[in-house]
Amino acid sequence: MTTTTLAVLVPLLPFLGAAAGLLLGRSAPGFVRPLAVLPTLAALVLAVLVAARQGGGRAVDAVTELTPTGSVPVELALHIDGFAALVAILVGTVATCVQLYSTGYLRDDPRYPSYAALVSLFTSAMFLVVYSGDLMVLLVGWEIMGICSYFLVGHYWETPEARAASLKAFLVTKLGDVPFLIGLLALATEVGSFRITKILGAVASDSLDHPTLIALLLLAGVAGKSAQFPLHTWLPDAMAGPTPVSALIHAATMVAAGVYFVARLLPLFEASGAAMVVLAVMAAVTMVGSALAALAQDDIKRVLAYSTIGQLGYMTGALATGDRGAAVFHLLTHGAFKALLFLAAGVIIHAAGTNSLAAMSRMRGLRDRVPDAYWTMTVALLALAAIPPFSGFFSKESVLGAAEHVATGHTEHAPGAAGWTVLVAGLVTALLTAAYATRLWLLAFRGRGAEAPDHGRQPVVMNAVLWVLALPSLALGGLAFRLLPDWFDGHDLTPTLTTSVLGTGVALVGGIVTYAAWRHTSALAARTPLGAVAAHPEGDAALVEAEAIAAHRPAYGDLASAPDPSDPGRLLLGPVHRHAAVGFHLDAVYTALFVRPVQAGASLVRFLDREVVDTYVRAAGGLPRLLGAAVRRAQTGNVQTYVSALLAGTVVLAVAAVLVATGA
Repeated sequence: MTTTTLAVLVPLLPFLGAAAGLLLGRSAPGFVRPLAVLPTLAALVLAVLVAARQGGGRAVDAVTELTPTGSVPVELALHIDGFAALVAILVGTVATCVQLYSTGYLRDDPRYPSYAALVSLFTSAMFLVVYSGDLMVLLVGWEIMGICSYFLVGHYWETPEARAASLKAFLVTKLGDVPFLIGLLALATEVGSFRITKILGAVASDSLDHPTLIALLLLAGVAGKSAQFPLHTWLPDAMAGPTPVSALIHAATMVAAGVYFVARLLPLFEASGAAMVVLAVMAAVTMVGSALAALAQDDIKRVLAYSTIGQLGYMTGALATGDRGAAVFHLLTHGAFKALLFLAAGVIIHAAGTNSLAAMSRMRGLRDRVPDAYWTMTVALLALAAIPPFSGFFSKESVLGAAEHVATGHTEHAPGAAGWTVLVAGLVTALLTAAYATRLWLLAFRGRGAEAPDHGRQPVVMNAVLWVLALPSLALGGLAFRLLPDWFDGHDLTPTLTTSVLGTGVALVGGIVTYAAWRHTSALAARTPLGAVAAHPEGDAALVEAEAIAAHRPAYGDLASAPDPSDPGRLLLGPVHRHAAVGFHLDAVYTALFVRPVQAGASLVRFLDREVVDTYVRAAGGLPRLLGAAVRRAQTGNVQTYVSALLAGTVVLAVAAVLVATGA
């Protein structure tokens, strides 16, 4: 079987699994789980075979024109280079782990068949994006992912939060997709083709007339799909969906699609210095802003959501420095440890019965209830904080090293301003990342107070998936930069000494300062009435006392409803905390700038429709009705009345005739 045939089967198998799962979900429910897992697993095996045959060497290209589409043809084309081969393996690995995990996580969910089918279709669409060599075919996968995300985020549609989150995710990403489509059409018009190889050839020959305009239009779609500032606000709200969906969307699909797209067409963006600076500024604001927001979140999944936004900022920052090898390297390692973080969070939420870190911080012994999640999440958080030798260290330092090379003039792939912007923002974000990772770990696993509830052991398959993902989170970075340089355009992925020392140093400082702040706030909390309750060794007595405090609210003021006093994020952020907790009010800004004007316009249109248009329509129908009623009243059936009316009419006509004759 040829490499091309294998590559075609990779997206086809999950698609067929999705179709079969939907058809057999009601009639043969016993086949739903195998149809969810086996096609995705087979696609992963085939993706590994494709990668082995591609070998990081020359790209595999194949093309066929299914039907004529005019002067700019749309072709079913494959373009598989080292980046595509590696990203496909990542997509297959995470999707398989998510499907396996979901068999336990959603084992009692009556809507599991449709859920599993949507996950398979989502996976198929992402494979299509990865392997496609034609931008219009890539757009098909791009849009299918958006539609699937709408349904998956809204899986718990009974809750208003899930309905609002799914609608928001769909609308915000579509807001970016409109200029994205315009950019694709403009690019194809100038080149005469949607083929990626032809577009890159046109860029190399400097035959594009408007590279800046096209690049900026495409960046709008990238910002929406990959949750970059200012179109990132949908991603934290998307946590209303099931935890496995969060892992799938955040780790290897959808949000990674935008980064991967820019990596594929990076020479196009490099042709415009302005676009590279915009990309750098977008990455810097995204990194720092999301890290600050993560440090202030109480929901454990929202912490991880803002963390995803920040790590995507690192990837776009690497692209802004012209180093797609570093960007894809971080995409791969991030996919492993972020999927692990979300799936471990799902286990912790199940054990604690809540998403709230404040509530978890008042539970003693939670880590003993979930030992597998405790150890694997510790590994993932160390990788997230870029502590050596975990995988995140190598990829994040490669991003900082690329920024250093551009900033100091060692490479000329991007303006020096872009390099300095990414480098400074990356170091600040490294400090904040270690801070919120440490905070999450302390609040979740070092709680004090009542004994954590015992909801029983999690299914074995869920814990097994955690350990599978823990291996690449620990070792992928160290292996990749030594064994896979050819897969990254021959780029040297070895971290530079300067950025390694600086990056690791600020990360350690962030972790140590956060731990010290937690010790300080915990000591202060123990002296307060509510803090004493939280630290009380008697679980039931502590709960009774907390209820007593809540019942005597006038005596205690707002203490009964106060947030966790041991949260170090409040001490570290100070007055910025309340702004960071709501995402720096971006949703409020968008509401004022877009939502309310649209609602006002809709209200005006509704008023005009009801009070003006409908009034005219009602009058047009009412006037004949009134005339008919008047005529009906004249039909009395009395002959004398009719004769009298006839005589009166005759007299009127005669008088009128005389008057007319006299006037003449």
